[in-house]
Amino acid sequence: MNPEAIIECVPNFSEGTDTAKVKQIVAAMQVEGVRLLDWSLDTAHNRSVVTIAGSPSGIVEAAVRAAGKAAELIDLTTQNSVHPRIGAADVIPFIPVSGASLAECAVLARNAGLLIWRRYGIPVYFYGAAAARPDRVLLEDIRHGQFEGLRDAARRDAARRPDIGGPELHETAGASAVGARSFLIAYTIHLQQPDIAAARAIARDIRAANGGLHGVKAIGVLSNGRAQVSMNITDFNLTPMRHVHNTVQHLAQRHGVLIEDAELIGLIPQAAYEPDAEWIRQITGFNPDHKVLERKLVAPIEWP
Repeated sequence: MNPEAIIECVPNFSEGTDTAKVKQIVAAMQVEGVRLLDWSLDTAHNRSVVTIAGSPSGIVEAAVRAAGKAAELIDLTTQNSVHPRIGAADVIPFIPVSGASLAECAVLARNAGLLIWRRYGIPVYFYGAAAARPDRVLLEDIRHGQFEGLRDAARRDAARRPDIGGPELHETAGASAVGARSFLIAYTIHLQQPDIAAARAIARDIRAANGGLHGVKAIGVLSNGRAQVSMNITDFNLTPMRHVHNTVQHLAQRHGVLIEDAELIGLIPQAAYEPDAEWIRQITGFNPDHKVLERKLVAPIEWP
């Protein structure tokens, strides 16, 4: 692989209420050749998302260290999460930015998974382009039952056991899903009314699995008293963000509710950014210098 390649990694951790713990996890990723682009806590979902980018070797080392630190600080047996999760370091995706292919990122994911198990005893499931089995390409298939359900299933059913390590999950840190994928945009629309039924109906209608929009995953949840449609857009080229927004707006009207505002979790690529689009204007406090990947690569943030 080209050592000059730039790889993005967006690990998700099952901790969103303790800033000090998340800071320690982020700090553990400070490796030569790796830049910190973004990190945020979602208290409502008890989850944090970090975006780093850098050289292939540096990004693997940073991700592995983060998994180890998360296992040290997060005990899944003492917490609940609104968001589906199977591990302290729940999801670790590798994404090609420049000078690398998706297949090469899959190799990095496999290397990272092996190191996570060898160093810390955390079993790993491979997903996306790094999946070792066709029934594990989709993250939601691996996470079925969450930590508690998967912990029991892995003991009983050989088909649910990890790809590396195990057969049982780590007692307190669960397992990590490590994979490779293309850019994903995490986009949430809040409704003016606290109507969870409407949010769930909109999510059901829009998600690709139900015949909705290509490359859109969606759930409707109540967070901090607000109904929201939380989405992952996995192919913004085929399904542009403005189309996602317009469809949600149309469905909301059909269900008798209105859109209030929106938020982005993490970054978007320059190719998805539409300066004058309504979906951008609705995002609270949107600043392209802080939210567009290519701009952050030039001006990364300080490590904590």
